[in-house]
Amino acid sequence: PEQAPQSLGDLLGPPMPTPHEAEKQHTGPEEADQPPSMSRHDAAPPAAVPAAPSRNPCCLCWCCCCSCSWNEERRRAWRASRETKLQPLPSCEACAAPSPEEVRSWAQSFDKLMRSPAGRNVFREFLRTEYSEENMLFWLACEELKAEANQHVVDEKARLIYEDYVSILSPKEVSLDSRVREGINKRMQEPSAHTFDDAQLQIYTLMHRDSYPRFLSSPVYRALLLHGPTPSSSEA
Repeated sequence: PEQAPQSLGDLLGPPMPTPHEAEKQHTGPEEADQPPSMSRHDAAPPAAVPAAPSRNPCCLCWCCCCSCSWNEERRRAWRASRETKLQPLPSCEACAAPSPEEVRSWAQSFDKLMRSPAGRNVFREFLRTEYSEENMLFWLACEELKAEANQHVVDEKARLIYEDYVSILSPKEVSLDSRVREGINKRMQEPSAHTFDDAQLQIYTLMHRDSYPRFLSSPVYRALLLHGPTPSSSEA
């Protein structure tokens, strides 16, 4: 059967798109919103996103990394404390060289050791090797304070003792419990010759129980028992 004659539009096919419509078909709906004169190659490139700054994980935790500034500050403070304790301190008490009998008596009781100026000097040298010489220095400073009668001098010496051995900022701070510290803080408002009596007793007990047994078995004391005082000890 004969087909119906086609119209002129059917013979010619669909109309050719305009340049603008062709650009839309080529670029897609998102890029078609740009002006026709701007092609995808002419568009400005997207701004570069800066990389996030790298974080040092060491600074986000309480770690022991050597690069952490916080731990470095702690190490510097610890080294400064050690160096301060090892700095030359006031000379030992002037005394004669102990006799062999006196040296042997130091092993009988801690009281006999502490009543002997030569015994205190030798014990102080031993404490220095254990980085606890401040205990003896504090005890001696308290003894000196109790012998003072001038109130103006008492006030000044009490302030120095507090700053050197009680303050938590001092590298020579002695170990005191909170009860004793609280009592000192109250008495420091009106210092007296007995402001540090409780603290002195606590440090005396600490040296007796902790350091004295080790002193008796130390090479320092054994050498004195065997060979007598050294020339340096005699001069002290």
